[in-house]
Amino acid sequence: MSRPVSKNYPWLVVGMLWFICLFNYADRQAISAVFPALKKEFGFTDTELGGIGSAFGYVYGAGAIFAGWIGDRVARRHLILGGCIFWSFVTIMTAWCGKAWQFVTVRALEGLGETFYFPASMSLVSDYHSRKTRSRAMSVHQSSVYAGTILGSWVGALLAEHYGWRWGFYLFGGGGLVLAAVLYAFLREPVRGASEAVAGVAPEPPVPFLTAVRDVASRPTAWFLMLVFVLANFVATIFLTWTPTFLVNKFNFKLAAAGLSGAAFIQIASALAVPLAGYVADTLAARNPGGRILAQAAGLLVGAPFVFFVGSTGSVSTLLLSMIVFGVCKGFYDAGIFASLYDVVPPRSRATAAGLMNTVGWGLGSLGPLLTGWYSDHGPHGSKVENMSHFIAYSGGAYVVGGMLLLAAGLHFVRRDFAGGGQRPAGH
Repeated sequence: MSRPVSKNYPWLVVGMLWFICLFNYADRQAISAVFPALKKEFGFTDTELGGIGSAFGYVYGAGAIFAGWIGDRVARRHLILGGCIFWSFVTIMTAWCGKAWQFVTVRALEGLGETFYFPASMSLVSDYHSRKTRSRAMSVHQSSVYAGTILGSWVGALLAEHYGWRWGFYLFGGGGLVLAAVLYAFLREPVRGASEAVAGVAPEPPVPFLTAVRDVASRPTAWFLMLVFVLANFVATIFLTWTPTFLVNKFNFKLAAAGLSGAAFIQIASALAVPLAGYVADTLAARNPGGRILAQAAGLLVGAPFVFFVGSTGSVSTLLLSMIVFGVCKGFYDAGIFASLYDVVPPRSRATAAGLMNTVGWGLGSLGPLLTGWYSDHGPHGSKVENMSHFIAYSGGAYVVGGMLLLAAGLHFVRRDFAGGGQRPAGH
């Protein structure tokens, strides 16, 4: 265990994690970008492609709660960097596949490797950044999710169009292996609870698994946040998996253009919005216990109609504008995913809490790609494109329900949960 060597090191940690997460998302997104190429070469149905898209989320979610519990006990730098090595090698293995079950298998293994990352990394960031800067630190880190999604989608599709779909997996997998090896020399493990210790709260030792789960389960706010994460992930996984194919089939984009446009308009908008969202969330949280949650609720409720427009419009200009506004709203939700949770969960259980959230959110939310593919094949609207359009449009209803649940949590339950053992904001 070692403390930061300088006052700037906490932000350097965010920078190192930023690049690891960049490859994390590039690796997981590259497969969706080449769905049209896989369909052409192997004759996969949309249902089979949806199964490939969902396989990652099932294993990622199933393993996350155990990954979180391990993250509360094992040096997190090893989970982060060791996981990067594992999932990068699996990414390379993807290029060796030729059958649907092989793609499902490597996607499941990818989920197993990546499931350790967010519980460990968010717990580690929370020890380097107190409530004063936590939303900003996590929102800066969150921008790597968007950058990685764009990189994986665009570069994966570009290489597929010009050199073959396998080359993207060799590039991203090899890059991740090199990055993890280099960062082992620089990423340091902080003392658990260090940011709270500075504020005069003594750090606690690790607790049994069931105790950590009770730390989360005893707070209604945490349950609301996890349920909303299911709904938000349902929408997010649909867009991550199917947008390139949707643009190719409905708007006749070329593969590389679909890979870039399908990711860039949403993800760049989110990346630009998330630092502002982090600042707003930190400011609101200093004044109101539910401030972060209310910022998230606004993002979902404003974003819902634009999800509908993406699926329903036949105009490219309306499509792109709707994707941009949806991306901004998504950034306001994403900025507080873990920061809001950590407002009501003590440091001793934070990795477990993040793991439990990922288990619930990804385990159920990952049904989105599979159901979209099934509805595309079997829906009643006359063609696969029309079926997929309707499914995407009405998935915006999940945002409406999620926004209402967050309003309930932010206006009522969070005050009790702060008093019940969470870290109460200054002045409250």
